[in-house]
Amino acid sequence: MKSLRPFAIGILLAGAFFFYTSHRFGQAPSWLTRQPAHIIEAQAAPPLDAEEQNNVDVYKRVAPSVVNITSTSVSYDFFFGPQAQQGAGSGFIIDKEGHILTNYHVIEGARKLEVILADKKHYPATVIGADKSHDLAVIQIKAPNLQPVTLGTSSGLQVGQKVLAIGNPFGIFNGTMTRGIVSSIRQVQEPDGTYIDEAIQTDAAINPGNSGGPLLNSHGEVIGINTMIASATGGNSGVGFAIPINSAKAVLGDLVQFGRVRRPTLGIRPLPVPMNRELAEQLDLPVDYGVLVMQVVPGSAAARAGIQGGNQRVYYGNYEIVIGGDLIVEIDGQQIKDVQDLAHIMNNHRSGDSVTIVFYHGKKRQSARVQLDEAKGGNRT
Repeated sequence: MKSLRPFAIGILLAGAFFFYTSHRFGQAPSWLTRQPAHIIEAQAAPPLDAEEQNNVDVYKRVAPSVVNITSTSVSYDFFFGPQAQQGAGSGFIIDKEGHILTNYHVIEGARKLEVILADKKHYPATVIGADKSHDLAVIQIKAPNLQPVTLGTSSGLQVGQKVLAIGNPFGIFNGTMTRGIVSSIRQVQEPDGTYIDEAIQTDAAINPGNSGGPLLNSHGEVIGINTMIASATGGNSGVGFAIPINSAKAVLGDLVQFGRVRRPTLGIRPLPVPMNRELAEQLDLPVDYGVLVMQVVPGSAAARAGIQGGNQRVYYGNYEIVIGGDLIVEIDGQQIKDVQDLAHIMNNHRSGDSVTIVFYHGKKRQSARVQLDEAKGGNRT
């Protein structure tokens, strides 16, 4: 029995210790007891304010008309030979026949075009018309139940006016809408050197892949075509530009019907150097601005207007010029300071348009109304 006593005492002590620890620490002290969180929940989602509701309505109405355009081109690698390259941009449906307006640089050099609609369906596309100088192109798909946009007007836009942009930034985030204001209306030069007259500057977030997408007013009408950004990094910096929709509407008929823009020309060869006061004094011209005509194409619009070219060859610096011709200073009330002004005015007209030309023949100021011819080979003057 003595040998069992220590064993029994050990069992009793172990049991007592187990009982004490189980009951003593099995329940946390009162000061450690956690209370449930008291949160405040809204009874229901608050109603949208007027601006939010308008944004939602515009998006629902226009987003089905905005498409993602994937272009496949071929480049040549010295080591691997021809390589397929893909690009992405945006566009928007302008009619039930499947015509889509976008930027020229979105489809430039493409061997294959594919359009992805808002419902994720894919369709092959063909180029109907393209115009590099306006950075515009029209492509077409064959698809049912298309929803076209409403084209508004870009005239009368005011700095501070609210705008919305819908597109596919980076070709990944399809159907993205951003908002901002009209920051400025200005002339800008694109990377290829062409100019956009009265470009719409906006702080609405525009990134690569948004090119060709619509810029909208608060009514959901297209007022511009998003085309480029000003950025040192290639990403959005709050300075984006859109081609005014009126410029697109002016050439849309030509692009769809003829596949090109019937660009007008006067039929002149202008002085290749800018006019200035020194040159005007040397040539004894009545004003120090305008386009000096060196040569007139026989039978051209300029010839029919009575404009004459020069008759004396001289050197001005390194340039051989022909002097003695007429000086064009105005077309349809717009002053012409140099050849660039003349090209911009021609860019805003179509062949067949009638314009009033003001010019100097010697010291005599004259005017004539004439119908513009169609330019050949890219000539704009």
